[in-house]
Amino acid sequence: MLWQAMMAVRDISRLHDIASILIRYGFGDILSRMGLSNALEKAGKALHHSDAEEYAHLAPPVRVRRALEEMGPTFVKLGQVLATRVDLFEPEWIAEFSKLQDSAPPVPYAAVHQQLCEDLGAPPEEIFAAFNPEPIAAASIAQVYRARLTDGSEVVVKVRRPGIRPIIESDLRWLVRLSELAETENPELRSFCPQQVISQFAQSLRRELNFSVECRNAEHIAENFAHYSDEDQPGSLPPDLLPAPPIIVIPHVYWQWTGERVCVQEYIDGIPGRKLQDVDKAGLNRKILARRGSRAVLKMIVEDGFFHADPHPGNVFYLPGNRIAFIDFGMVGRLTEARREQMISLLLGLVKHESKRVLDVMLDWTGDSVTDEAGLQLELQTFVDQYHGLPLKQLSLGNMLSDMVAILRQHRLLLPADLALLVKSFISLEGMGRELDPDFDIASEAMPMLEQALRTRYSPSAILKRGGRSLGEALSLIAGLPHDLSQLLRAARRGRLEIHIEIAHLKHVGNQLDGAVNRLALGLIVAALIVGSSIVMTVDGLHWLGMFGFLCASLSGLWLLLSIWKSNHADRD
Repeated sequence: MLWQAMMAVRDISRLHDIASILIRYGFGDILSRMGLSNALEKAGKALHHSDAEEYAHLAPPVRVRRALEEMGPTFVKLGQVLATRVDLFEPEWIAEFSKLQDSAPPVPYAAVHQQLCEDLGAPPEEIFAAFNPEPIAAASIAQVYRARLTDGSEVVVKVRRPGIRPIIESDLRWLVRLSELAETENPELRSFCPQQVISQFAQSLRRELNFSVECRNAEHIAENFAHYSDEDQPGSLPPDLLPAPPIIVIPHVYWQWTGERVCVQEYIDGIPGRKLQDVDKAGLNRKILARRGSRAVLKMIVEDGFFHADPHPGNVFYLPGNRIAFIDFGMVGRLTEARREQMISLLLGLVKHESKRVLDVMLDWTGDSVTDEAGLQLELQTFVDQYHGLPLKQLSLGNMLSDMVAILRQHRLLLPADLALLVKSFISLEGMGRELDPDFDIASEAMPMLEQALRTRYSPSAILKRGGRSLGEALSLIAGLPHDLSQLLRAARRGRLEIHIEIAHLKHVGNQLDGAVNRLALGLIVAALIVGSSIVMTVDGLHWLGMFGFLCASLSGLWLLLSIWKSNHADRD
C-alpha cells in the first residue's frame, strides 16, 4: 500500500503540505506510525518536526479543527461532514467541527468570467440585464454573484471556482490512501472507521461539485412543499395569523443556464437566520417562525423521507409574513420507507418512555455488531426511564438523541450514514428553534405528526396496499420457482453446482499462510543466490558477478528478517 502511495508522484507535493501541517499541530507521531514520514523523506521532501511545539498547548479538537482549516477546502468540507457523525465523536469534537466556516478569498473575476462564458454560451453581460462582478459570497468551492434577468427577476449566479476539481480529486486520492493506512497501521483509529467515513465523504463532495445535482434536490423539495399549508399540520395557529402561501419558500431554478459548474436561482430577499435582532426590528414573530420551521423540517423527515441535512441559520432566511426560505441543498438526507418507520417508532419510544421500542429499533440499526446485547439493553432502559413522568415541555429531544448516541459510542456501535445525518439535523433543528424561542418545545411539535404518521401506516387502506404488494411479490417468487429449480438441477447434473462459504477467521489464516509461503519462497531464492554466487566466485574473471549476487542475497535476507520482525511485532499488538 505504501508503495502504491509512493507511485503517485503527481500528488507527492500535496502530501508533503498536508504532512507539514499535521506535524505543526502535533500529529507527527501518527504520520510516523503510518510510515509516511520516512516515505516523504525518501522522496526528497524533508519534514521539520521541531515546529510541533507551537500549538502543543491547544486541546486536541481545536488543533484538529485548525489543521483542517489550513489544509484547504477539501478538508474543511471533511470537517463539516465529521460534524454530522455524532455517533463517532464526543460533543466537544462535534462543537469544534461545527465551527468550520466554508469561506475563502474570492477568485479574480477575469478567471470566473472566462468560465461563465463557456458554461452560459455567451458573456454574462449579454444574458443578464445586469450582472454585479463583485461576489456576494465566496466559499471554498463556489462564488455567488447577484444578477437581474431581462424580465426584471432578481437572481443569484453560483459559479464553481475555476480549477477546483483537480485539487479536490488529488486530496481525495490521498484521503483514501491515508484512511487505508490509518485503519491498517493504527489500531486506535479503527474505531472511527476512517475508510467508511472517507468513502461517504468522497461521494458527498463529488455530488456537491455538480451544481445540477443541488438544483435537482431543491426542485424535489419544492415539489414536496407545492401544496403545503400550515393549516394542514396538527395544532395549527389561528387562521388570522396565516399569511398567503407559500409559507415555505424554495428558490426557483432557471435550468436554461444551469449545469455542472454554474447554476442560476431565484434571489431570496430576506433576513439571514443568524441576524435575529433584524427579525425583531422587522416585526416578525419568533414563536411562529420556530414552529413553522420545525414543522417544515419534520415534514421533510417524517412524511417525505427527503430532507435538508444541514438546516443551520446560514441556510435559512426569514421573510415578511413570518414565512421561511431554505437555500443550499448540496447536502440532503434520504430515508427509505422502512427507515422512516423505524425513526418514527424510535422517537415515539423516546417521547412516550417505551424502552422496549427504543431497544428494538437500535438493535435493527446496529445489526449483528452488538457484542453485549444485555448490557446495551440495560443502559437504554435506564436512559429511557430517567425521563419517565416528565411532561413534554421539559423534554429536549436533541439532548435525548445525543445521550442515546453516546451510549452507542460506549459500545463501539455505529449508526448508518443516513441516520447520522438525521440525528444531526434534529439536534440542529432544536438548537435553531431555541434560539428563536427559548420556550420552543420540539417534542410537542413532533408528537402529533408522529402519531398521525403511525395512524396512517396502520390504516386499513395502507395495510391493504402493503398486503397487495407483499402478495404480488410472493406470487412473483412462486411463478419463478420452477425456473430457478430447473436451473439448480441442471447445474447439479453438469457438476457445476457451487457453494461459496466465507469465514472471516479462515480468510485471516489464509492470508497468514500466503505471507508465510511468500517468505519461504524468498528464503529459497536467497539460498540459491548464495550457492550460485559461491560457484561463480571460483570462475576466473567473474568475481564481480559473484559479489553482486552476494550483495543481492544480503539485502534480500535483511528485508526478510525485517519483515518477520514486523509481523511478529504486529501479532503481539
